[in-house]
Amino acid sequence: MITELTRMWLTRSTKPFLFKNEYDQELPFSDCDGLGLYVHIPFCRSICSFCPYCKTLYTEEACSRYIDALIREIHLAGSQAPGKKTVTSLYFGGGTPSYLGEKRLCKILKVIEKRYQVARDAEITLEANPDSAGDWKALRALRRCGFNRISLGMQSACDEELRTIGRVHTMEQVRQAVEAARKAKIQNLSLDLIYGLPHQTQERWLENLAAAVALNPEHLSCYGLKVEEGTPLFAMKDTAGLPGDEEQADMYLQTVEFLKQYGYEQYEISNFAKPGRESRHNLKYWKLQEYAGFGPGAHSDFGGVRYAYEKDLDAYIAAAHGGQFRFSENTVIPPRDRDVEWVMLGARLISGLDPKDYEAQFRRRFDPIFLPFLQKCEAAGYAVSENGVWHLTPKGFLVSNQIIGGLLDAQAAEKQRRADAAARGDFRVNLD
Repeated sequence: MITELTRMWLTRSTKPFLFKNEYDQELPFSDCDGLGLYVHIPFCRSICSFCPYCKTLYTEEACSRYIDALIREIHLAGSQAPGKKTVTSLYFGGGTPSYLGEKRLCKILKVIEKRYQVARDAEITLEANPDSAGDWKALRALRRCGFNRISLGMQSACDEELRTIGRVHTMEQVRQAVEAARKAKIQNLSLDLIYGLPHQTQERWLENLAAAVALNPEHLSCYGLKVEEGTPLFAMKDTAGLPGDEEQADMYLQTVEFLKQYGYEQYEISNFAKPGRESRHNLKYWKLQEYAGFGPGAHSDFGGVRYAYEKDLDAYIAAAHGGQFRFSENTVIPPRDRDVEWVMLGARLISGLDPKDYEAQFRRRFDPIFLPFLQKCEAAGYAVSENGVWHLTPKGFLVSNQIIGGLLDAQAAEKQRRADAAARGDFRVNLD
């Protein structure tokens, strides 16, 4: 989940528009061999009160039109690449992809396999709602087709909490979905949970965590509730009984400690996994590796360009049928200008900020820029250095936006110093 600070920086425009117009038929390409693909399925049976993503209510007619457009887009994008790109992760997200059913999902996957070289060991994830994932034979068909990872939107173990946020499933359906996945021999299962729900107490949150751990998933994503403008929950946030910031902070620290006891290691702000079960696809986002998205609202970082499709479903379908792409935003980012993103995304990970990696990529010394600020963070218990690599502590993750802001301020000050020195003709300053 991208924070507001991260979103602000990632959508900035630093260079002129790469594409000739919003309907340009050409995409950027690269020689990357470990591409991640994201497929957006925008349909839901009901709209959750907190959801800010591109979604619409499911109808059979709209779904059929969309799948046809999506397949056209996959063919169009794939046909432009000089040779098949190797895909090492594939993620079907939404919305609720599982509502499409196994036949249509497998059809989309087979189209991708025609246009891309999907690695034999690729991680292929399907997001699913528990109410649409209880048929083990359908899940077996998906596994045989190539899907090997399921991410279930559990959100809570309490039916009352689920109803409050507009979820249509029950905890019993969560258990049934997990049982079905295991019967279908799916061996990589992730559960999504949300803390900070209306009227939620720390005790209730701990019960939710315990219920999730009892299902023995390989991976857990635990997100603090974000009340996004434009969502139904935003309109009633003052009367919804939302836990305060301090309560949410306590829930977060409780999460880290509790999951560690059961063998789930934190590897990112909101994500925990058993050894070797980290989400390979999501790590591509956080490690500045290349990925390409399909569908309205889908984002890509590919060929040196960060771009996104417009969220308008009808416009997307019309453009795809016209053999065109419809983009809403773009940013051309030269490799050496990715230092900002390197800081922002690396600070989200337990693997953290490696000075040697920074210096190799950006040809700038790490310590003079960041060390004074990081040492202050260390003294306050917000960051630690292990084997020369800096990462935030759970306490630091709670204030990660402020820490990232401080790191970016230090980086900006150094860039300004270098620019001022160059303007003076002071070449005693190393400008490489």
